[in-house]
Amino acid sequence: MRRPPFLKRRFQLINETRHCGRQAKMSGVRPGTRHYTVVCSSCGNRYEDDGLRLDCSRRHEPAFLRTEYDSDHHTSGIRVGESSGLFRHAPLLPVARTFPGVPGPVVHRAERLGRRIGLDRLWVAFNGYWPECGAALPTCTFKDLEAYTVLGRLPAEPPVLVIPSAGNTAAAFAWAATRHQVPCLLVVPAPALERMRFPAPLDPCVRLVVLDGAATYSDAIACADLLSALPGHHAEGGARNVGRRDGLGTVMLAAADALGRLPETYVQAVGSGTGAIGAHEAARRLRADGETLPRLLMCQNAPFAPLYEAWRCTGAAPAHPDRDGDSDRELEPLARELTNRRPPFTVRGGVRDVLTESGGDVLCTDNVAALAAMALFEEVEGIDIEPGAGVALAALAEAVRDGRIRRDELVLLNITGGGRARQSRDLTLIPAEPWLRVPWPGRDEGPRHVAELVARQLTGLAAVTEAAR
Repeated sequence: MRRPPFLKRRFQLINETRHCGRQAKMSGVRPGTRHYTVVCSSCGNRYEDDGLRLDCSRRHEPAFLRTEYDSDHHTSGIRVGESSGLFRHAPLLPVARTFPGVPGPVVHRAERLGRRIGLDRLWVAFNGYWPECGAALPTCTFKDLEAYTVLGRLPAEPPVLVIPSAGNTAAAFAWAATRHQVPCLLVVPAPALERMRFPAPLDPCVRLVVLDGAATYSDAIACADLLSALPGHHAEGGARNVGRRDGLGTVMLAAADALGRLPETYVQAVGSGTGAIGAHEAARRLRADGETLPRLLMCQNAPFAPLYEAWRCTGAAPAHPDRDGDSDRELEPLARELTNRRPPFTVRGGVRDVLTESGGDVLCTDNVAALAAMALFEEVEGIDIEPGAGVALAALAEAVRDGRIRRDELVLLNITGGGRARQSRDLTLIPAEPWLRVPWPGRDEGPRHVAELVARQLTGLAAVTEAAR
């Protein structure tokens, strides 16, 4: 990315403090030891991964890179000797190192819940905190899966990863990076702080920038686009990062292991659609000859449902990526983590392609239905779930009532987050301290203003570091 001129003058000092006063070096990374190749979905160009590549270097339509794993790792996706956890699936993860003790998804048959909504073969992939079920994701959502996979993909001396978030992704990266001292710069709107509570304070190498006022997740993305141009910083990449997609795809790997086959239908609430794309890519790697890919049902929360509108109305990219008039709509959904103005809909290998290949659909439900579904899950299963998971359950129940899903269909419902209330009762959690809080001046000047303040803050830190030498 081209660096904005107003940032260039600060480069030298910022570079000196890029790793928070320490040299961040990841153990276990050696050139030429990766068990996979990254391949362009458009032109087929192949790359030996450096842990940071997000795009193909050739000129063509926007297209995702995808991973191709060595054939001897390809059959089961399970590491010999690993009985549980995320890195049980390391053979089908784009990682150069693994981290000990990282939990994974927990998949179980939900017979009682299925009966309540009219399904005989409903399975749930629970991603969150539920001790009795064996679920122990530290920040209570499936974003922990992507965070640890992205960190495991990094080179030995990583840059500062710049990550925008509505809250869940930031929490996952903040805690994973704190535990393993990986430098990150996180940008979130103020409501995200509600989800940023941890068993211990964040490490100083994790810098949290909070946008106060009416800023949204889309505004955090716009700020991160500029901040990733700072020296020593690098965009984490979101859906473009193969680590994210393959990490989230472990939900499908765990489900196939539990079911002994792929599900017929996969249901998940989506903002960008990254998790559903990852599940589809994982299913493509696992399916046996002649086996049908799971039908993807992606679920959105009205009134802000750009993927639903694009899929149902035009088949083109969402038509309102940056209109100020949509700011209010972005604040209305119960599940704000699902609000993304720039989902990868028309990108080769993106949402439209995986929906088409799987014979899938995009569903939409409202806040009232999502709240009722959250209450139903807690009543039947005995654990609280996040609003996004409520959206998925509500949309699934509506699809069953409408006859779009057979009663005997083998359905996997991804509960993308849950157990937050239970965790807060069981554990003492500490609110995260922002590194910088910025009053949001509005969409026109906001990103540039935030980038200037962050650059100034880093310059000041560098000057203090230099003076202390």
